[in-house]
Amino acid sequence: MNSAKPEQQLRMPSYGGQAVMEGVLMRGKKVVAMAVRAPDGEIVTFREDLPEFYRSKWMKMPIIRGMLGLWDALSLGLTWLTKSANVQAGTDEKLEGKDLFFTVIFSLVVAIGVFFLLPAFLAGWLDGLLYLGPWWSNLLEGVIRLAILVGYLAVIGRIPDIARTFAYHGAEHKTINAFEAGSPLTTEEVARQSLVHPRCGTSFILTLVLISILFFSLLGPLPLYLRLVSRILLLPLVAGIAYEYIRWAAGAMDKIAFVRALIRPNLALQSLTTREPSKDVLEVAITAFKLMYAAETGEIEAPPGQDA
Repeated sequence: MNSAKPEQQLRMPSYGGQAVMEGVLMRGKKVVAMAVRAPDGEIVTFREDLPEFYRSKWMKMPIIRGMLGLWDALSLGLTWLTKSANVQAGTDEKLEGKDLFFTVIFSLVVAIGVFFLLPAFLAGWLDGLLYLGPWWSNLLEGVIRLAILVGYLAVIGRIPDIARTFAYHGAEHKTINAFEAGSPLTTEEVARQSLVHPRCGTSFILTLVLISILFFSLLGPLPLYLRLVSRILLLPLVAGIAYEYIRWAAGAMDKIAFVRALIRPNLALQSLTTREPSKDVLEVAITAFKLMYAAETGEIEAPPGQDA
Protein backbone atom coordinates (compact mmCIF):
# COMPACT_ATOMS: atom_id res chain seq x y z
CA MET A 1 0.00 0.00 0.00
CA ASN A 2 2.92 2.38 0.62
CA SER A 3 4.13 1.92 -2.95
CA ALA A 4 1.35 4.04 -4.44
CA LYS A 5 2.80 6.73 -6.70
CA PRO A 6 1.83 10.41 -6.23
CA GLU A 7 0.20 10.56 -9.66
CA GLN A 8 -1.95 7.57 -8.70
CA GLN A 9 -3.13 9.36 -5.57
CA LEU A 10 -4.38 12.27 -7.70
CA ARG A 11 -7.03 9.92 -9.02
CA MET A 12 -8.45 9.21 -5.57
CA PRO A 13 -11.76 11.02 -6.26
CA SER A 14 -12.84 7.81 -8.00
CA TYR A 15 -12.76 6.09 -4.61
CA GLY A 16 -15.58 6.83 -2.22
CA GLY A 17 -18.09 5.11 -0.05
CA GLN A 18 -20.86 5.34 2.47
CA ALA A 19 -22.00 3.77 5.68
CA VAL A 20 -24.67 1.08 5.59
CA MET A 21 -26.32 -0.91 8.34
CA GLU A 22 -23.49 -2.46 10.38
CA GLY A 23 -21.16 -2.02 7.44
CA VAL A 24 -19.45 0.08 4.79
CA LEU A 25 -19.88 0.35 1.03
CA MET A 26 -16.80 1.24 -1.05
CA ARG A 27 -17.07 2.29 -4.68
CA GLY A 28 -14.44 2.44 -7.39
CA LYS A 29 -14.62 3.05 -11.14
CA LYS A 30 -15.28 -0.57 -12.02
CA VAL A 31 -16.41 -2.27 -8.82
CA VAL A 32 -18.57 -1.68 -5.78
CA ALA A 33 -17.87 -3.72 -2.63
CA MET A 34 -19.50 -3.95 0.76
CA ALA A 35 -18.51 -5.49 4.08
CA VAL A 36 -21.10 -6.03 6.82
CA ARG A 37 -20.77 -7.29 10.37
CA ALA A 38 -23.35 -10.09 10.62
CA PRO A 39 -25.28 -10.79 13.84
CA ASP A 40 -22.95 -13.74 14.57
CA GLY A 41 -19.94 -11.40 14.51
CA GLU A 42 -18.54 -12.55 11.18
CA ILE A 43 -17.75 -10.06 8.39
CA VAL A 44 -19.81 -10.81 5.29
CA THR A 45 -18.58 -9.30 2.02
CA PHE A 46 -20.26 -8.55 -1.29
CA ARG A 47 -18.78 -7.44 -4.59
CA GLU A 48 -20.39 -6.39 -7.84
CA ASP A 49 -19.06 -5.04 -11.13
CA LEU A 50 -20.39 -1.66 -12.16
CA PRO A 51 -21.88 -1.35 -15.67
CA GLU A 52 -19.62 -0.10 -18.47
CA PHE A 53 -21.64 3.10 -18.48
CA TYR A 54 -19.79 4.23 -15.34
CA ARG A 55 -16.58 4.39 -17.40
CA SER A 56 -18.13 6.01 -20.46
CA LYS A 57 -17.42 9.50 -21.81
CA TRP A 58 -20.53 10.77 -19.99
CA MET A 59 -18.86 10.22 -16.63
CA LYS A 60 -15.98 12.47 -17.72
CA MET A 61 -18.11 15.44 -18.78
CA PRO A 62 -18.30 18.32 -16.27
CA ILE A 63 -21.77 18.96 -14.80
CA ILE A 64 -23.14 15.80 -16.48
CA ARG A 65 -21.01 13.56 -14.26
CA GLY A 66 -22.39 15.36 -11.20
CA MET A 67 -25.98 14.77 -12.33
CA LEU A 68 -25.27 11.09 -12.85
CA GLY A 69 -23.37 10.96 -9.57
CA LEU A 70 -26.42 12.22 -7.67
CA TRP A 71 -28.57 9.43 -9.06
CA ASP A 72 -25.78 6.96 -8.41
CA ALA A 73 -25.43 8.03 -4.78
CA LEU A 74 -29.18 7.84 -4.15
CA SER A 75 -30.19 4.71 -6.05
CA LEU A 76 -27.04 2.63 -5.61
CA GLY A 77 -26.65 3.72 -2.00
CA LEU A 78 -30.22 2.86 -1.03
CA THR A 79 -30.03 -0.49 -2.82
CA TRP A 80 -26.91 -1.54 -0.95
CA LEU A 81 -28.23 -0.13 2.31
CA THR A 82 -31.15 -2.51 1.92
CA LYS A 83 -28.77 -5.40 1.22
CA SER A 84 -26.96 -4.67 4.46
CA ALA A 85 -30.29 -4.60 6.29
CA ASN A 86 -31.07 -8.02 4.84
CA VAL A 87 -27.89 -9.39 6.43
CA GLN A 88 -29.08 -8.17 9.83
CA ALA A 89 -32.63 -9.45 9.29
CA GLY A 90 -31.61 -12.98 8.33
CA THR A 91 -32.61 -15.13 5.39
CA ASP A 92 -36.34 -15.12 6.10
CA GLU A 93 -37.00 -11.37 5.97
CA LYS A 94 -35.13 -10.15 2.90
CA LEU A 95 -36.34 -7.16 0.94
CA GLU A 96 -35.63 -7.65 -2.76
CA GLY A 97 -37.11 -7.58 -6.25
CA LYS A 98 -40.23 -5.47 -6.68
CA ASP A 99 -40.42 -4.65 -2.97
CA LEU A 100 -36.85 -3.31 -3.04
CA PHE A 101 -37.57 -1.21 -6.15
CA PHE A 102 -40.62 0.46 -4.63
CA THR A 103 -38.79 1.02 -1.33
CA VAL A 104 -35.98 2.85 -3.15
CA ILE A 105 -38.43 4.96 -5.19
CA PHE A 106 -40.48 5.81 -2.08
CA SER A 107 -37.34 6.86 -0.20
CA LEU A 108 -36.27 9.12 -3.07
CA VAL A 109 -39.70 10.75 -3.27
CA VAL A 110 -39.79 11.41 0.47
CA ALA A 111 -36.25 12.86 0.46
CA ILE A 112 -37.00 15.22 -2.44
CA GLY A 113 -40.32 16.21 -0.89
CA VAL A 114 -38.94 16.99 2.58
CA PHE A 115 -35.61 18.58 1.69
CA PHE A 116 -36.49 20.38 -1.55
CA LEU A 117 -40.22 20.82 -2.12
CA LEU A 118 -41.21 21.60 1.47
CA PRO A 119 -38.71 24.52 1.85
CA ALA A 120 -39.71 25.82 -1.59
CA PHE A 121 -43.39 25.67 -0.64
CA LEU A 122 -42.91 27.41 2.71
CA ALA A 123 -40.73 30.16 1.26
CA GLY A 124 -43.10 30.66 -1.68
CA TRP A 125 -46.08 30.85 0.64
CA LEU A 126 -44.35 33.42 2.86
CA ASP A 127 -43.27 35.38 -0.21
CA GLY A 128 -46.92 35.60 -1.26
CA LEU A 129 -47.83 37.00 2.14
CA LEU A 130 -44.90 39.33 2.74
CA TYR A 131 -43.74 40.19 -0.82
CA LEU A 132 -40.12 39.37 -0.06
CA GLY A 133 -38.84 39.49 -3.63
CA PRO A 134 -36.92 36.72 -5.47
CA TRP A 135 -33.56 37.16 -3.70
CA TRP A 136 -34.85 37.20 -0.12
CA SER A 137 -37.41 34.53 -0.91
CA ASN A 138 -34.73 32.17 -2.22
CA LEU A 139 -32.45 33.02 0.69
CA LEU A 140 -35.28 32.12 3.07
CA GLU A 141 -35.85 28.89 1.15
CA GLY A 142 -32.17 28.00 1.52
CA VAL A 143 -32.19 28.81 5.23
CA ILE A 144 -35.29 26.64 5.76
CA ARG A 145 -33.71 23.81 3.76
CA LEU A 146 -30.49 24.03 5.74
CA ALA A 147 -32.38 24.19 9.05
CA ILE A 148 -34.38 21.06 8.15
CA LEU A 149 -31.19 19.26 7.13
CA VAL A 150 -29.18 20.19 10.23
CA GLY A 151 -32.13 19.55 12.55
CA TYR A 152 -32.79 16.17 10.97
CA LEU A 153 -29.15 15.08 11.25
CA ALA A 154 -28.88 16.33 14.84
CA VAL A 155 -32.02 14.47 15.93
CA ILE A 156 -31.36 11.13 14.23
CA GLY A 157 -27.75 11.19 15.42
CA ARG A 158 -29.06 10.69 18.96
CA ILE A 159 -30.65 7.36 18.02
CA PRO A 160 -28.22 4.59 19.10
CA ASP A 161 -28.53 2.56 15.88
CA ILE A 162 -28.00 5.65 13.72
CA ALA A 163 -25.08 6.79 15.87
CA ARG A 164 -23.45 3.41 15.21
CA THR A 165 -24.04 3.86 11.48
CA PHE A 166 -22.35 7.25 11.76
CA ALA A 167 -19.38 5.44 13.34
CA TYR A 168 -19.17 3.33 10.18
CA HIS A 169 -19.27 6.58 8.21
CA GLY A 170 -16.31 7.81 10.22
CA ALA A 171 -14.51 4.52 9.56
CA GLU A 172 -15.11 4.93 5.83
CA HIS A 173 -13.53 8.41 5.92
CA LYS A 174 -10.56 7.24 7.97
CA THR A 175 -9.90 4.30 5.65
CA ILE A 176 -9.92 6.42 2.50
CA ASN A 177 -7.81 9.09 4.22
CA ALA A 178 -5.26 6.43 5.19
CA PHE A 179 -5.09 5.09 1.65
CA GLU A 180 -4.69 8.55 0.13
CA ALA A 181 -1.92 9.29 2.64
CA GLY A 182 -0.10 6.08 1.66
CA SER A 183 -0.46 4.62 5.16
CA PRO A 184 -0.81 0.88 5.82
CA LEU A 185 -4.42 -0.22 6.10
CA THR A 186 -4.20 -1.54 9.63
CA THR A 187 -6.67 -0.68 12.36
CA GLU A 188 -3.96 1.17 14.27
CA GLU A 189 -2.92 3.35 11.31
CA VAL A 190 -6.46 3.96 10.07
CA ALA A 191 -7.61 4.96 13.57
CA ARG A 192 -5.09 7.85 13.53
CA GLN A 193 -6.67 9.43 10.45
CA SER A 194 -9.13 12.33 10.35
CA LEU A 195 -12.88 11.80 10.62
CA VAL A 196 -13.55 14.36 7.88
CA HIS A 197 -13.09 14.16 4.14
CA PRO A 198 -13.62 16.97 1.60
CA ARG A 199 -15.51 14.74 -0.86
CA CYS A 200 -18.02 13.54 1.73
CA GLY A 201 -21.68 13.46 0.75
CA THR A 202 -22.49 15.66 3.74
CA SER A 203 -20.23 18.37 2.30
CA PHE A 204 -21.91 17.91 -1.07
CA ILE A 205 -25.36 18.47 0.43
CA LEU A 206 -24.32 21.72 2.14
CA THR A 207 -22.79 22.95 -1.11
CA LEU A 208 -25.95 21.95 -2.96
CA VAL A 209 -28.06 24.03 -0.55
CA LEU A 210 -25.84 27.12 -0.84
CA ILE A 211 -25.55 26.98 -4.63
CA SER A 212 -29.30 26.47 -4.97
CA ILE A 213 -29.86 29.85 -3.25
CA LEU A 214 -27.84 31.65 -5.91
CA PHE A 215 -29.07 29.55 -8.81
CA PHE A 216 -32.79 29.74 -8.06
CA SER A 217 -32.55 33.48 -7.40
CA LEU A 218 -31.64 33.93 -11.07
CA LEU A 219 -35.05 32.57 -12.06
CA GLY A 220 -36.79 35.65 -10.72
CA PRO A 221 -40.29 35.67 -9.21
CA LEU A 222 -42.34 32.56 -9.98
CA PRO A 223 -45.86 31.38 -9.15
CA LEU A 224 -45.82 28.79 -6.38
CA TYR A 225 -46.55 25.84 -8.68
CA LEU A 226 -43.73 26.82 -11.09
CA ARG A 227 -41.43 27.30 -8.11
CA LEU A 228 -42.04 23.70 -7.03
CA VAL A 229 -41.72 22.29 -10.55
CA SER A 230 -38.47 24.20 -11.15
CA ARG A 231 -36.92 22.69 -8.01
CA ILE A 232 -37.57 19.18 -9.30
CA LEU A 233 -36.51 19.81 -12.89
CA LEU A 234 -33.39 21.82 -12.05
CA LEU A 235 -32.18 19.75 -9.11
CA PRO A 236 -29.91 17.58 -11.33
CA LEU A 237 -28.29 20.69 -12.84
CA VAL A 238 -27.67 22.28 -9.44
CA ALA A 239 -26.26 18.95 -8.24
CA GLY A 240 -23.90 18.88 -11.22
CA ILE A 241 -22.60 22.35 -10.38
CA ALA A 242 -22.21 21.44 -6.70
CA TYR A 243 -20.28 18.29 -7.66
CA GLU A 244 -17.80 20.30 -9.76
CA TYR A 245 -17.27 22.72 -6.90
CA ILE A 246 -16.60 19.91 -4.41
CA ARG A 247 -14.24 18.24 -6.87
CA TRP A 248 -12.33 21.49 -7.42
CA ALA A 249 -12.21 22.40 -3.72
CA ALA A 250 -10.96 18.94 -2.71
CA GLY A 251 -8.04 19.29 -5.12
CA ALA A 252 -7.25 22.91 -4.28
CA MET A 253 -7.65 22.99 -0.50
CA ASP A 254 -4.09 21.76 0.17
CA LYS A 255 -2.65 24.48 -2.06
CA ILE A 256 -4.81 27.54 -1.42
CA ALA A 257 -5.54 28.89 2.07
CA PHE A 258 -8.67 30.68 0.87
CA VAL A 259 -10.18 27.40 -0.35
CA ARG A 260 -9.41 25.75 3.00
CA ALA A 261 -11.33 28.53 4.72
CA LEU A 262 -14.13 28.30 2.18
CA ILE A 263 -14.64 24.58 2.68
CA ARG A 264 -14.41 24.69 6.48
CA PRO A 265 -18.21 24.79 7.01
CA ASN A 266 -18.53 21.69 4.81
CA LEU A 267 -16.07 19.82 7.00
CA ALA A 268 -17.69 21.09 10.20
CA LEU A 269 -21.09 19.76 9.15
CA GLN A 270 -19.59 16.27 8.98
CA SER A 271 -19.44 16.27 12.79
CA LEU A 272 -23.18 15.55 12.65
CA THR A 273 -22.80 12.46 10.45
CA THR A 274 -19.61 10.85 11.78
CA ARG A 275 -18.62 9.27 15.07
CA GLU A 276 -15.26 7.93 16.25
CA PRO A 277 -15.22 4.23 15.23
CA SER A 278 -14.16 1.34 17.41
CA LYS A 279 -11.67 -1.30 16.26
CA ASP A 280 -14.36 -3.75 15.13
CA VAL A 281 -15.98 -1.01 13.03
CA LEU A 282 -12.63 -0.09 11.45
CA GLU A 283 -12.06 -3.73 10.54
CA VAL A 284 -15.25 -3.74 8.49
CA ALA A 285 -14.37 -0.55 6.60
CA ILE A 286 -10.85 -1.79 5.85
CA THR A 287 -12.22 -5.11 4.60
CA ALA A 288 -14.63 -3.35 2.25
CA PHE A 289 -11.92 -1.08 0.85
CA LYS A 290 -9.45 -3.92 0.33
CA LEU A 291 -12.05 -5.99 -1.49
CA MET A 292 -12.95 -3.10 -3.78
CA TYR A 293 -9.33 -2.15 -4.41
CA ALA A 294 -8.28 -5.72 -5.13
CA ALA A 295 -11.02 -6.08 -7.74
CA GLU A 296 -10.10 -2.68 -9.24
CA THR A 297 -6.35 -3.17 -9.50
CA GLY A 298 -5.36 -6.69 -8.44
CA GLU A 299 -2.59 -5.12 -6.34
CA ILE A 300 -3.63 -6.52 -2.96
CA GLU A 301 -5.17 -9.78 -1.91
CA ALA A 302 -8.93 -9.71 -1.53
CA PRO A 303 -10.37 -11.00 1.72
CA PRO A 304 -12.63 -14.04 1.51
CA GLY A 305 -16.22 -13.17 0.75
CA GLN A 306 -19.06 -13.67 -1.64
CA ASP A 307 -20.22 -11.89 -4.74
CA ALA A 308 -23.50 -10.00 -4.65
